[in-house]
Amino acid sequence: MGLFSFIKKAGIKVFEIEHAHMLLPSEALIKKAEIENYAAKKLERIIINLQLQVEDLNVFIDTDVAVVSGLAYDQATREKVVLIVGNSDGISSVYDYMKVENEAPVSQFYTVTNGDTLGKIAKVYYGNDMGYSVIFEANKPMLHHPKKIYPGQVLRIPA
Repeated sequence: MGLFSFIKKAGIKVFEIEHAHMLLPSEALIKKAEIENYAAKKLERIIINLQLQVEDLNVFIDTDVAVVSGLAYDQATREKVVLIVGNSDGISSVYDYMKVENEAPVSQFYTVTNGDTLGKIAKVYYGNDMGYSVIFEANKPMLHHPKKIYPGQVLRIPA
């Protein structure tokens, strides 16, 4: 699929850095690698716990760039995995190397801005604000309520 950009300081927190300023440079590099590995494994667990169908899922993080690979059941699952990883605080880009078992049309991605609602977004993409439910369903299980979106969050907009 390619490279996707996200807002680095938005989304769920997966990096846990304590007292990093107190480390020696060599210790900091080791700690950085440990933190990145921990964050990658945490994202993999989140994806598995959301019961998204992905075989051989692998998330790798280097600084603020994530790489995802594996075999997704369908295009929607692939896109959701990219969004889960990208909508994490500390991630600015996601390289998607996932394969898809069952091909389908590719969705568009939309970055939420201040004042957006799913209804407003649906009106732009579908010409009718009642299409908000299509966007909400396309972003489950990441979204739990149609009114709970935040600026910087990236959403799937199905064709």
